[in-house]
Amino acid sequence: MPHDDSLSASDTLGLLGAGPPAGMLVTLAERAAACAPAACGAVTTLSYEEGGEPGPAEAEPPSAVTHPDLAALVDVQWEEGEGPIPTAIRTGEPAVAEDLLGEERWPAYRTAALAAGLRSSTTLPFRRDGMTVTVTLCGFRPGFLDEQTRTAATLVGDLAAQALLRDHQWKQARTEAEQLDNALRSRPVVDQACGILMHILGCDADAAFALLRRRSQRTNTRLLDLAHEVVRTRGRGFDAAFPAAGTR
Repeated sequence: MPHDDSLSASDTLGLLGAGPPAGMLVTLAERAAACAPAACGAVTTLSYEEGGEPGPAEAEPPSAVTHPDLAALVDVQWEEGEGPIPTAIRTGEPAVAEDLLGEERWPAYRTAALAAGLRSSTTLPFRRDGMTVTVTLCGFRPGFLDEQTRTAATLVGDLAAQALLRDHQWKQARTEAEQLDNALRSRPVVDQACGILMHILGCDADAAFALLRRRSQRTNTRLLDLAHEVVRTRGRGFDAAFPAAGTR
């Protein structure tokens, strides 16, 4: 394999470790194709587990292609629920079609791929902590993927999966931190609103909070917004809006 196509771990993580997942998938597809001179293009996808089972959580998970014609092959697999990508996601094992002329597992994919001039494809899955990245290499001739090329593509895909997982975990941590911050900021207002309700309704703290939450759900109003209104009005008018303590 030419020197320019080889990648170190730091190089790959540096290229894929920043930016939104869609952009990282594009870079991954380009790098994977560069590792396979005999391939005519590459496809990458990103999906998450849903309900404890490996599979796409979205109707159309993020994907990237190195050639526009390959996008149709991705679409038909999501639409039909069959093909090497769904198979690789479901099983966690490579899905290989050495020669699509004789392929019988995925009729819709086979038809679309042959119509695009493809004769073979190999899809490699990389599963990490509820997330699956797939790299699909496509060829104009049967059995184009040799062991050296597959090893290089596996390295790139494995490192990319690590980078995408790191990005996903960072976003989750940031979301949790923001939620915690919002909760901490809203607690004094909610407590104050509960105190007002306790006074005007003659109930305890638990009952006041339950009434506030129930009112929030029934009126489709954020709990914090409702609490702010109770505090702003000092509870005026809320003795009628809220039922007596212990009732609905």
